Amino acid sequence: MRASFSAGFVSLAALALSGCMSMAQDGRNNFATTTSLAYFPKKTQTQNLLNGLPAPQRQVAIAVYGFTDQTGQFKASDVGQTLSRAVTQGASSMLVKALQDAGNRSWFTVVERERLDNLLRERQIIGEMRKRYLGEQEVDPNALPALLFAGVLLEGGIVGYDTNTVTGGAGAAFLGIGARTEYRQDTVTVYLRAVSVRTGEVLANVTASKTIASQALGASAFKFVAFRELLEAEAGITSNEPDQIALQQAIEKAVYGIVLEGVELDLWRFNDMAGAQPLMAAYRAERDGIYDASDIQKAVKKAGSLTAMSVVEQNKDAREGS
Repeated sequence: MRASFSAGFVSLAALALSGCMSMAQDGRNNFATTTSLAYFPKKTQTQNLLNGLPAPQRQVAIAVYGFTDQTGQFKASDVGQTLSRAVTQGASSMLVKALQDAGNRSWFTVVERERLDNLLRERQIIGEMRKRYLGEQEVDPNALPALLFAGVLLEGGIVGYDTNTVTGGAGAAFLGIGARTEYRQDTVTVYLRAVSVRTGEVLANVTASKTIASQALGASAFKFVAFRELLEAEAGITSNEPDQIALQQAIEKAVYGIVLEGVELDLWRFNDMAGAQPLMAAYRAERDGIYDASDIQKAVKKAGSLTAMSVVEQNKDAREGS
């Protein structure tokens, strides 16, 4: 009896845990890599979108002075708030990486501005050393050329971090044997705008959000298996999507949107505008709420790439359906 009961409980626990493995993938695996070695994280689906952007007519010189946390929120804990921020303070580094990922480094020339003081100090040291040891009254411009300047500034920041936007759970028990699941969802939102250095005009702006999912699954047993012999057993697992990865994907989505928004506003252009029309149509459909991100992702997977999709008119669909 004990053997059969134990086998049944193990099967129940395995079934509950296997349900967690079927959670939707959001660009990275839900469970952390179980290795003590350092590793290169897998690319997110938004990073793949950026890499797949068609080449531009010319590169755009762009600068990022800062991309800060504007929520002002601190991380919550069981005993109250802590002094640790709710979101990472390294969003500027993520933004620079996303800009370089656009078209595999073909879209933007990113110039260093966040720690410009360090850069200028180092250049000053080079000038002083050349004057002292080479006797140069004026530094050779071939040895120390002028800094690149940007035509576009990127401004914005993390404007929202909403916790417990969706919560829920379910559970059931029979004869002391039960299983339960709990679910929670948070949302992080970023705002990104492109500003003309020459005129100060806000050229384009984009808002992007990413949900952060957490799920817990568990099973338990409380049963007398024999006279005065009580069995108590519990098993469970919790999966938390890292906040940092969710923020990274939101920033990558915002960069993807600012590129396509700029193309639509004729701020910059693809090298092959005709071939990029399916990509622009997919962007407009997602931006205007006709399709959501999952629909676009399925279409890309089916077509093999964004530019391989065909644009089908709504009236044509109606005629074929009739």
